[in-house]
Amino acid sequence: MEAESPSAFGTACGAAAALRQGAPRGQAAEALYRLRRNRGALVAVGVLALLVLAALLAPLITRYDPIEPAPQAALQGPSAAHWMGTDALGRDIFTRLVYGTRVSLLEGAIAVLVAGSIGIALGLLAAYYGGWVDMILMRFVDVLMAFPSILLALVVLAVLGPNLVNAMLAVGIAWVPNYARLTYGSVLSVKQNAYVEAARVVGAPDRRIMALYILPNVAAPLVVLASLCMAFAILAAASLSFLGLGAQPPTPEWGAMAADGRSYLRRAWWVSTFPGLAVMVTVLAINLVGDGLRDALDPRLKERG
Repeated sequence: MEAESPSAFGTACGAAAALRQGAPRGQAAEALYRLRRNRGALVAVGVLALLVLAALLAPLITRYDPIEPAPQAALQGPSAAHWMGTDALGRDIFTRLVYGTRVSLLEGAIAVLVAGSIGIALGLLAAYYGGWVDMILMRFVDVLMAFPSILLALVVLAVLGPNLVNAMLAVGIAWVPNYARLTYGSVLSVKQNAYVEAARVVGAPDRRIMALYILPNVAAPLVVLASLCMAFAILAAASLSFLGLGAQPPTPEWGAMAADGRSYLRRAWWVSTFPGLAVMVTVLAINLVGDGLRDALDPRLKERG
């Protein structure tokens, strides 16, 4: 076998390094420009920014304690003293809503981290190595996909036990198949590109090829999926807490707060209404950001629609 010429070696190096040069930066700038022109996405980003600020500055926003009961103020309607009224234990709804923002956003973030880290690893390894690795990993993913997401989360909670941390893990595990399948399909198409073959020619190890030359080129759909996953995670975690399987009293979590007001819907509508609105606005904002990211990262989808 003839040795590779220096010029061929240099060409391979250049092709393998193309991903780390100006093209991705230019694509990112174009995507950011398109995102800025999407008014709905910008409004949603503003709403999410306000929610994050509320979570970080909760002690400065309200003077009430989110957990300490105040029986003398039980079930008071919205007023100047309590903007959103009080619950059956006299706790300020607005205060618990603000502190609950921390819990709900954390639930979404942890679920995305769990689902993304496991699902991307499974899909990437299965698509890159193929063969028996592909067979074992993707059949495992197929088993997970046989369960509806919320049912799979309930199964995980039945095994681990009902609490806030386990609810985050359960929701994350429920979305592992979505990440795995999307990563698998994307990597199958990307790994045939010339720059991946060039990286193999120059002797780059598999982990370097996957980390530097494959993952950056399948990141766009995964970013969009992350936004959808976070919206689902917040809604699913609130649903689990509403059923008593997630956050436990007296944790100020939106789903648990809505559950607290079930017995008082006729005479104290505010106890359940405001937490429900918080879930709705947050999930809607995240979905709008996800739609904006989809259109920005792949405008052809919008043109076809």
